[in-house]
Amino acid sequence: MLEIKHLRTLTALRDGGTLVEAARRMHLTQSALSHQLKDLEERLGTELFIRKTKPLRFTRAGLELLQLAGLVLPQLRQAERNLQRLTGSRSGRLHMVIECHSCFDWLMPAINNFRNHWPEVEIDLSTSFNFEPIPALVRGDVDLVVTSDTHHHAGVHYQPLFRYQSVLAIANQHPLVEKSSIQPQDLQAETLIHYPVNRQRLDIFEHFLNPSGIEPRDTRQSELTLMIVQLVASGRGVACLPSWALQPYIDSGLITTKSLGNNGIWPTLYAAVRQEQQDSPYIQDFFQQALDSCFRDLPGILPAD
Repeated sequence: MLEIKHLRTLTALRDGGTLVEAARRMHLTQSALSHQLKDLEERLGTELFIRKTKPLRFTRAGLELLQLAGLVLPQLRQAERNLQRLTGSRSGRLHMVIECHSCFDWLMPAINNFRNHWPEVEIDLSTSFNFEPIPALVRGDVDLVVTSDTHHHAGVHYQPLFRYQSVLAIANQHPLVEKSSIQPQDLQAETLIHYPVNRQRLDIFEHFLNPSGIEPRDTRQSELTLMIVQLVASGRGVACLPSWALQPYIDSGLITTKSLGNNGIWPTLYAAVRQEQQDSPYIQDFFQQALDSCFRDLPGILPAD
């Protein structure tokens, strides 16, 4: 009657505070989460939380289950890791490459947690400024690539992580601040600042400018997110970055962001690995660590379709 997924769902509801946030953390749609909770309450014959309260409040039955979850879930996860170690190799190599250069903030906690559980796995991390990472993955030079590019490559498995909105960062005094959303032609007179990677791997070109045949007036490159934001804030150009990467600078009032197009640009971020390694216990555990870190720390992301 009571399943592990129910304990995880109630924990996400407690930590997230709302159905919307709990669904995001569980990588589910809100309707799927609501259906799961309603089904559980019908099975148990009692309500588990009080709806339409802020902050959300649990009933005595809900609090009882949350107490159980606090005891069971940590033990279960550790038992799963122990079994993975018994049935597979405890050692290995996980050399990672980041194409999404704004990913360090959430990836480093995931790596730290992973290292604690898999101390014998050799970890390395680099960016893809100077080489094409997917061919390097196929050759075996690296073991995992964080990317939003899923062009077909034989022998590569793309594990979806989450969807994120790419937005345009502009100075607070920029004329585009007055627009409700940005259209491709609005960037014809702009200097576009971006990371030093092939432009075909940049969301703003692939999903926004190229389909319209629009070119910016000029481009400028920088390796550091903070430097890009400072250039934008000082009126040196505009930049397209994930909304979650820009949130601290929005909160501080340094810059303004605008949606690209009427419906926004929503790419999906993936972890690419070789197919023969995708079922490796430590690879699977890293996927889970990455997902937990993302949905805990990143504002505005959505479950992958």
